[in-house]
Amino acid sequence: MAYAEDDYLMISGIQHFKFCRRQWALIHIEQQWAENEHTAAGRLMHKKVHDPYMTEKRGDMIVARALPVSSRELGISGECDVVEFYKSETGVKLHGHRGLYTIYPIEYKKGKPKTTEEDRLQLAAQSLCLEEMFCTEIGEGAVFYGETRRREPVQITQELRREVRDMFQEMHQYYSRKYTPRVKYTKACNSCSLKEICLPRLERTLPVKKYLSQMLEEDEV
Repeated sequence: MAYAEDDYLMISGIQHFKFCRRQWALIHIEQQWAENEHTAAGRLMHKKVHDPYMTEKRGDMIVARALPVSSRELGISGECDVVEFYKSETGVKLHGHRGLYTIYPIEYKKGKPKTTEEDRLQLAAQSLCLEEMFCTEIGEGAVFYGETRRREPVQITQELRREVRDMFQEMHQYYSRKYTPRVKYTKACNSCSLKEICLPRLERTLPVKKYLSQMLEEDEV
């Protein structure tokens, strides 16, 4: 199945979706947004990295910044922070350049390496887009963390690919229904920029079990 461009979802949304499905829906379906210190720092870092008019050539390597990417198969689009193209006999042809090149995507993040999968999933989604656009396979990319000033290599495994495809399929289902999932409160809610928007609404509607319990208590009075 190939998606129409009007139905494309943002690649970056997979970060929100992995963190919290409700957060993703509030941002991408209901168009809600609120900034905190974490989102502000991340936005400033990406602003420094992104220069869509800049392509560097360093010997046998070409560096592209803010490269637009998309996938008709997954129905997604977005930008890669940095993509490095290395001259290689086993690579692909690039328009306007001689020789063949392998592709190495790099995603920039403000903090330090995470134990969770959000960053790796976003990089894998970008890699799948690049594979579809350039008719190639990408085995590895990297996430650069601003706090450590280091690249962390990421293997684009079959497990990561499957999770990316499954998550975007679920996201498309929610998006087509304009459905915002309910979730249980966790400690992670405290770090969410949408906490003040989300939590009052979560608490407004009582779970059925609690509602029935309250009704029974009122009948007994």
